[in-house]
Amino acid sequence: MANKMAACIFCKIVKGDIPCFKLFESDKALAFLDINPLSRGHALVIPKVHGEKLTDIPDDHLSELLPIAKKIAIASGAKDFNILQNNGRIAHQEVDHVHVHMIPKPNEEEGMGIRWPQQKTDMDKLKALAEEIKSKM
Repeated sequence: MANKMAACIFCKIVKGDIPCFKLFESDKALAFLDINPLSRGHALVIPKVHGEKLTDIPDDHLSELLPIAKKIAIASGAKDFNILQNNGRIAHQEVDHVHVHMIPKPNEEEGMGIRWPQQKTDMDKLKALAEEIKSKM
């Protein structure tokens, strides 16, 4: 974990080794503008503790992420926006440090584009899956 943290660009930003356009900072979180934005105001909110995936971060270090993203959305004046958090390469995670995107969607061309390939659902299988997941929580 120490080697991954040393190489992590977001950990370097938290430590101040790499500059950022900081929007907000607390003891547990940091928010800054994305340097490769999908639209004006695209921001990232990260926990200061390193973890590659959401499941790697202690709950008390996650509690501020969405409220901060909400404040940025309001402050940026974004009327329409996406909140995004990816986990793993196949899920489009590019930086191996948990981060939440706040991506304004000012028009059809800017911001996030998305596909939603819905699948047909067997209600009995869906009920069994719900029970399986609930039993493990």
